[in-house]
Amino acid sequence: MGQSASTAKLTSRRDCNHSQRSKSKSTSLICPMQIAEEAEEIDRRSLDGLSDFISDLPDECLACIFQSLSPGDRKRCSLVCRRWLRIEGQSRHRLSLNAQSDLQPLVPSIFSRFDAVTKLALKCDRRSVSIGDEALVLISERCRNLTRLKLRTCRNLTDAGMSAFAKNCRGLKKLSCGSCNFGAKGMNAVLDHCPALEELSVKRLRGITEGAAAEPIGPGVAAASLKTICLKELYNGQCFGPLIIGAKNLKSLKLFRCSGDWDKLFPLIVDRVTGMVEIHMERIQVSDVGLMAISSCLNLEILHLVKTPECTNVGLGAIAEKCKLLRKLHIDGWKANRIGDEGLISVARFCPNLQELVLIGVNPTKLSLEMLATNCQNLERLALCGSDTVGDAEISCIAVKCTALKKLCIKSCPVSDHGMEALASGCPNLVKVKVKKCRNVTSEGADWLRANRGSLAVNLDTGENLDASASDGGVQDNGVEFPPVVAPQMGAPSIASSSTGRSTSFKLLGLLSGRSFVACTLRRLASSNGSSRS
Repeated sequence: MGQSASTAKLTSRRDCNHSQRSKSKSTSLICPMQIAEEAEEIDRRSLDGLSDFISDLPDECLACIFQSLSPGDRKRCSLVCRRWLRIEGQSRHRLSLNAQSDLQPLVPSIFSRFDAVTKLALKCDRRSVSIGDEALVLISERCRNLTRLKLRTCRNLTDAGMSAFAKNCRGLKKLSCGSCNFGAKGMNAVLDHCPALEELSVKRLRGITEGAAAEPIGPGVAAASLKTICLKELYNGQCFGPLIIGAKNLKSLKLFRCSGDWDKLFPLIVDRVTGMVEIHMERIQVSDVGLMAISSCLNLEILHLVKTPECTNVGLGAIAEKCKLLRKLHIDGWKANRIGDEGLISVARFCPNLQELVLIGVNPTKLSLEMLATNCQNLERLALCGSDTVGDAEISCIAVKCTALKKLCIKSCPVSDHGMEALASGCPNLVKVKVKKCRNVTSEGADWLRANRGSLAVNLDTGENLDASASDGGVQDNGVEFPPVVAPQMGAPSIASSSTGRSTSFKLLGLLSGRSFVACTLRRLASSNGSSRS
């Protein structure tokens, strides 16, 4: 006869969701078990209908979703159906392959699926036989829109293979090669046929001849577009001299452990290349002569002098006096004591825009630190490592004067808990302090600083095994860590890597879960469609 309000609601909802039924069941015949079973049936039917909604999505929408997934999720999605396999392959722009010799027969099938690749990494293990010219040429014929190429330990590539590749991939913008055996002819072929090349990174290129017989590299048509050149561990890096001198639009020059007398080359470089913004020199033969030449780069903003013991206060002073736009300065004095207060005072006097200062194996005193703190009002990041002269008095000076400082790193300095106490009331913008290998700083002192300045992150590390990194992605054995904004890098050494560097915002596989927000929305749409038809 009568029925409760709850059972009436259940009947109304069921009638709305299942209007296709010829008639509704009498509420007097419904038991709780039947209600649960019918609810499960509703969910099951709604989920079965999900495939229809996904099938209605345009290929472009699915591709956009795939691009926000991690590499592993992309691979799993490609196994769902043939359509997803096709779209996932066509929307992948970045690929990393194990470049062993047995890759060659697979090249046609791989690049038939991944036919939109623009960024490619070919990496081979040192103990394996790498791909040769034939495979590289085959890849270049199928990837003519390639803009980035990374080669690692591909020792079977020769000048002929690189030449053929360059002729097929003329839109190349970035080339990075390490531990390869091709030489100057292969490199010149790239520079002659790739007019859009903007970034060149070369490490341990074993095919370059040593001595006077070395064939010059560059400039080629690519010199006009090059903005970044990075040379690492080259026996005869100076054979790249014509390229560097001819790159009139060069902004960044990085030289790591490249033999030869660079004092002779820098005057020629700066005479033609006047717009350089960043120069990084590590363990190369350069002295004050080279630094004085570099001082002609009036737009210089970033300078790294790492383990260059022939550079002194004179050369640093010359740069500071002319390069007044300097923002980042890294000096590893290698305990040579040839750069100290005199050079740093020059920086303080002439470089008011300084934002980041890293001093390793340098012994500044309160005199220079006070001038830096007073004159460089934008100094936000400061690292003092391996200094015998930086103690509590110097830290107290920094605490009082460095009002803009946000990050401070102290390593292997004679600082004690008293220096930590000074930081409690100074540096109002300080957000992070790292203290490493400072024997007189105790855990109690670090705890006291945390307690008295709750918003400050204090990291105390007295261990010997430390990860060492510096800003701008540089790696040194100083333990300085100013995290940079990292550009997306080419993927890990697997068959396929993520097509973008973005973090995963949502997982496509969640669409297949009944608890997913999107799945619930689709169920509601299905229910509303059913009720509207009734």
